[in-house]
Amino acid sequence: METKKAFKWFTIFEYEKEQDYLRNMHRAGWKLIRINGLGIYHFEKCTPQDVVYQLDYNNEGLTHKDEYLKMFDDCGWEYIQDYTGYSYFRKAVSENGAEEEIFCDKESRLQMMDRVMKGRMLPLFVIFSAVLLPQFMINLFGTQNYLAAALLGGVLAVYLAIFVSYFIKYLQFKNNTLK
Repeated sequence: METKKAFKWFTIFEYEKEQDYLRNMHRAGWKLIRINGLGIYHFEKCTPQDVVYQLDYNNEGLTHKDEYLKMFDDCGWEYIQDYTGYSYFRKAVSENGAEEEIFCDKESRLQMMDRVMKGRMLPLFVIFSAVLLPQFMINLFGTQNYLAAALLGGVLAVYLAIFVSYFIKYLQFKNNTLK
């Protein structure tokens, strides 16, 4: 069977772009087999088909994995794998062209975003606050190691950009959901 690898990087708030990418690959005749490393997607040649890919972020579901996967299987979703906290599923678009989603309403999608916020962003924020920020301050004002301070400052800027962009997208989604 013919296979190929592709490197793609999606941030935690770009799950919809990732779902679209996987769907387009399947339409082009490449079905997802697995993801590993830092965004290395493994595909297998297949008959082109319109298949919906969905991601769920649910650490609680992973503690009861058998029941969690059975629930999706009962609804016709094929489980692919877990990667960086997300569970990957796929399902062929029905004969009448109806696209299904794991989340049937905005509230359940918001609950997933809340789980991402608590499971991914909160730990990153703790690392940011407890480790990187004090090290930056020590290097800048204490030891006056300006090269280390500049490097840490760059890392802090990247983290800050990630936090701000995710939080803005989260608030936008939350506001649209509650309307």
